[in-house]
Amino acid sequence: MRTIKDLDEKYELELDRIINEIKENKAKKVLLQFPDGIKPYATLIVDELEKKIGGVEFYIWLGSCYGGCDVPNVEDKIDLVVQFGHSKNLQFLG
Repeated sequence: MRTIKDLDEKYELELDRIINEIKENKAKKVLLQFPDGIKPYATLIVDELEKKIGGVEFYIWLGSCYGGCDVPNVEDKIDLVVQFGHSKNLQFLG
């Protein structure tokens, strides 16, 4: 996959939904958590999000992710956690 469009067609990233959630939460620091299969495209996703919304710092969780219950303990440093998965459902933890 070379473009965000290719990636979005395969995984349905719902970037507009993520942006809306960031705005609703007034989040300035957002952690993105990916399963291993999507991690190689993490910077592509961050680049696209940065194009669409300014004033937000995006962080990529490089540790393991074993599903929706595997949430990093970062609530004192991050405003919003977005968990990507191979299913069609995103999780927002703020």
